[in-house]
Amino acid sequence: MSCNLAAELREGTKKSHTMAENVGFVKCFLKGVVEKNSYRGLVSNLYFVYTAMEEEMERHRSHPIVSKIYFPELNRKASLEKDLTYYYGAGWRNQVAPSPAAKMYIEQIRKISDSEPELLIAHSYTRYLGDLSGGQILKKIAQRGMNLSEGEGTAFYEFEQITDEKGFKNKYRQSMNDLPLDKAAVDRIVDEANDAFGHNMALFKELNGNLIKAIGQMLFNTLTRRNVRGSTEVPAPAKN
Repeated sequence: MSCNLAAELREGTKKSHTMAENVGFVKCFLKGVVEKNSYRGLVSNLYFVYTAMEEEMERHRSHPIVSKIYFPELNRKASLEKDLTYYYGAGWRNQVAPSPAAKMYIEQIRKISDSEPELLIAHSYTRYLGDLSGGQILKKIAQRGMNLSEGEGTAFYEFEQITDEKGFKNKYRQSMNDLPLDKAAVDRIVDEANDAFGHNMALFKELNGNLIKAIGQMLFNTLTRRNVRGSTEVPAPAKN
């Protein structure tokens, strides 16, 4: 029996995927405009989200459905801890906390884990498949945008236990397709995946204001430095 869940999720979340890519923070990121304070705020929130998701996946590792797509080699918590140490220092645990959007995201993960654990598939698919698909590209963008050296602040994008990302994604999708799910269950998972995209967009939108403020400050600083040198000043009117 095949439920073709992978194709259903791909088709059923196309609109949400496009909407997520058009949030200001993401658009700037993809264009190479990456501001370190905003980015480390994202890393902080993702740490709390992945911690919740991975705790609940572990909790249901023997569940007849969840167990089929439970792959600990995907876990991101430890890699995010490395990045948080880089951005905040050794005492990062005392400096970070989930934002309002992250709290709502986490609350949803905990809620479905208690009521319908199979819906965790939607969150796993939305986050992990995206991380694997664009991880290396996003890593390079982050490195260029924040002038990072190799191995600094980008552990999140490195799946050290997965040597063949394309092959792993194929295995993951096949595992989803082999799940014993009826149409109603597939539809609920697709709906939950769209909700997961919504939660991710809320995280990104929280960062829009910080990013705009930071870019504005950078532009102001640049113009101020130029004005001091007189390079961009409006010419003084000629004396008669």
